[in-house]
Amino acid sequence: MTVTATPPATRPAAAPSRTGAAAVTAALLLLVTALALVDVTEGTAAVGAPEVWKALTGRADPADASVVIASRLPRTAAGLLVGAVLGAAGAALQAVSRNVLASPDTLAVNAGSYLALGLAAATGVSLPLLASSGVAFAGGLAAAAVVLGLSGLGSGTVRLVLAGSALTLGLTAVTQGLLLLFPRETEGLYAWNQGSIAQNGFDGVLQTVPLAAAGFAGLLLLARRIDALALGDDAARGLGVPVRATRVGAVVLAALLSTAAVTLAGPIGFVGLCAPALVRPLARRFRAFARTRAALPLAGLTGAALVLGSDVVLRTAVAADTAVAVPTGVVTGLLGAVFLIVMATRLRDTSGPAADPVRIRSRAAFLTTTAVLAVLLAGVVVAAVLLGDAKLLLGDVTNWALGRAGQTTGFVLDTRVPRVLAALLAGGALALSGTLVQAVTRNPLAEPGILGVSHGAALGAVLLVTTVPAAGAWSVAGAAFAGAAVSAVVVFGLAARGGFRQNRLVLVGFGVATGTGALISLLIVLTDPFNATKALTWLSGSTYGRTLPDVVPLAAALAAGLAVAAARRTELDLVSLDEDTPRLLGLGLARGRLGFLSLSVLLSATAVAAAGTIGFVGLVAPHAARALAGRRHARVVPVAVLLGAVLVCTADLVGRTVIAPAQLGAGLMTAVIGTPYFLHLLVRTRR
Repeated sequence: MTVTATPPATRPAAAPSRTGAAAVTAALLLLVTALALVDVTEGTAAVGAPEVWKALTGRADPADASVVIASRLPRTAAGLLVGAVLGAAGAALQAVSRNVLASPDTLAVNAGSYLALGLAAATGVSLPLLASSGVAFAGGLAAAAVVLGLSGLGSGTVRLVLAGSALTLGLTAVTQGLLLLFPRETEGLYAWNQGSIAQNGFDGVLQTVPLAAAGFAGLLLLARRIDALALGDDAARGLGVPVRATRVGAVVLAALLSTAAVTLAGPIGFVGLCAPALVRPLARRFRAFARTRAALPLAGLTGAALVLGSDVVLRTAVAADTAVAVPTGVVTGLLGAVFLIVMATRLRDTSGPAADPVRIRSRAAFLTTTAVLAVLLAGVVVAAVLLGDAKLLLGDVTNWALGRAGQTTGFVLDTRVPRVLAALLAGGALALSGTLVQAVTRNPLAEPGILGVSHGAALGAVLLVTTVPAAGAWSVAGAAFAGAAVSAVVVFGLAARGGFRQNRLVLVGFGVATGTGALISLLIVLTDPFNATKALTWLSGSTYGRTLPDVVPLAAALAAGLAVAAARRTELDLVSLDEDTPRLLGLGLARGRLGFLSLSVLLSATAVAAAGTIGFVGLVAPHAARALAGRRHARVVPVAVLLGAVLVCTADLVGRTVIAPAQLGAGLMTAVIGTPYFLHLLVRTRR
């Protein structure tokens, strides 16, 4: 399972042209300078170019001078610094890993820094900027070490970005849990995580410059060794280059650069991915840029142009008062998501749709497994109904069902039972959705959450929740389905042209999930604080506040999905085999695939509308079901649905009771379980 991508430094270069390289560098410097000048003149205050010039020459009104010196210039300086260090870090990571998709974002460096700072904030400790940099550096470096340890350096595949993206999902889920548990201590951390270059004075910039300078200087010292790595590990060793030490050193220095950017402005997404990609064509045309010593500064300049350009475009296209609230990282995140999708469709994926080895299980084993799961589910449901911030007895539940419960008991069960039903049905729906997607695409890594479908549903639902707070259950379900349908069309449409290749499908899904995540963050940042808290809680996969009408659309979708899966179980078996067998038997493969994918989208959308975003259930449940019941979908479907229901119901129960009266969303709990499982699958499916 490999995706081949030619490293930048190994591509044939044109004849040397020092004059041309110098002209390109000068043009880029001129562009960055122009963007910086425009950026300084934009803002909410009525301070334009003339006022800025007067402030710089000491002839401005004190109020105007204060705006320019304390806000405008520091913001522009931060944009220059952040863009430069992220561009250089991305170029270094891509060079040492020989992977055009490597960057601080895809290596989970930003997510690790976010979690480390979240843990520090939750303890209530107030840290100065340099100490915060140290904490962020430790978290980012640890996350990068995990990703690189699982995927390996120099592999030339997208396995690295898959591992990094999955780890990002898990680490971000844990951090969101901290934000919900410690709202006062972590106040402002969510907005910071979206990435903004806004500054209050030059203190932050001046304290970050030494870190950035140290990291950049270290990479320049390693430049010759990094160039040697492009020749191959054996050739580099023959030249006396310590391969492992060079790679580790380059990763540590790139993490230091990323930490400097994260500490100053929060995670500004995908600059480290896009900037080196824009430089790559220049390296093919001008040989001077193919060398790391020249490519790093050029990537830094390109990164600075991207950050400042995003800030200028944002402030030009959006009203000034609104632009202040929109983080720069949201804009770069949207651009990076588009870039990631384009790269995924252009890379040559040699991995066909992979499936688990065929397992044969007896009917007795299937019946025993089903019975055990049914008993386990019944026990979890009973525990979920009885346990919580108020503990009840079975007699209380019986009296409630007969209408004889007291007011307090009745209130508790009236709010708790719908939550249990929502978790139960959402788990079953997500498991069935994942089973259908994996069967149709024959891809063991496919799952609605990983493929961006759940994020699309979340975007549709959040858009409605934040704009129409009084929207009913059916309206939210409809909005979620619309968002999921659009995401599914993009993901499956782009992946289908390549035959649902394993890596390409998942990578396009990650790109769509990133883009929709940026839009969700934009909605949350811009909306009313009450609706923002409501949306953030809902995004964590919480069943809080659910009522019986809220679960009716989900129950209807799950019932329809089970009926279709049961009626077309043989077709599911055939579709999951290969492309030719269904056609030989006269089945309409395209029509059947579209029908199953549409049903999967409906199931995941209604689950998101009823219980928020709950990830990895559609990945874990089908895999476990095939291991327990074999590959026949007449057996896989019921076992997967039972497993999904048990998993989500248990996660909801644990989230409600472990730290009661505080609560954690079921989605956060499943992410903690699902992320290691996904990483395990990446390791297991490596060839």
